[in-house]
Amino acid sequence: MGTTATTTTRFPFSLPPPKSYPPHNHHHFKVSILTPIITPTLRLQAMGAGDKLGEFGARDPFPAEIESGFAEKVLGNVNTEHKILIPTVSALSLSQQECTPISPLQDPMSKDDAQKLLKKVLGWRLLDEEGGLKLQCLWKLRDFKCGFELVNRIYKATESCGHFPNVHLEQPNQVRAELWTASLGGLSLNDFIVAAKIDEIKTSDLVPKKRVWA
Repeated sequence: MGTTATTTTRFPFSLPPPKSYPPHNHHHFKVSILTPIITPTLRLQAMGAGDKLGEFGARDPFPAEIESGFAEKVLGNVNTEHKILIPTVSALSLSQQECTPISPLQDPMSKDDAQKLLKKVLGWRLLDEEGGLKLQCLWKLRDFKCGFELVNRIYKATESCGHFPNVHLEQPNQVRAELWTASLGGLSLNDFIVAAKIDEIKTSDLVPKKRVWA
């Protein structure tokens, strides 16, 4: 038989002897020991006050906060009732509202109310005529073709309203629109709703370009 050579390597340190554990009933547990990491805390001191405002991060609530019951009102609390509020008609802008049927028994809008709503439409003015109040708007355009295009855009913007303005294409390059509720002999909210929808029409490509001086 041959001889087997054995090489022994010695380490500069010694390994600890294996620990003996009491017998167990085939239940295995894995225990992880976490070494705490100590980090310095940053404290903020009020200028000239001399008292510390506390540490950054989480803190215990103040007694006044606990007394107010703030924790019962925050998002995420199981007992908190959260509501999604749908905006009412009065909260919507005029252009987002829809025209409503007008009763012939309804009174026309007063001049004071009309002047308040006039601030919500751009470029329109009040006409106080014998037949009642009217809204009027004028556009100066590049040419007759642009005027014709604006008339088409006004029609498309007001088609679904059921309440149409009187639109006049005046040569050579002016469009005039007037709004009123004929059944009332004056103005109604519908007139301002239609005016606001017309205001949203793009006209930058139809108006004359500003002259650039050298």
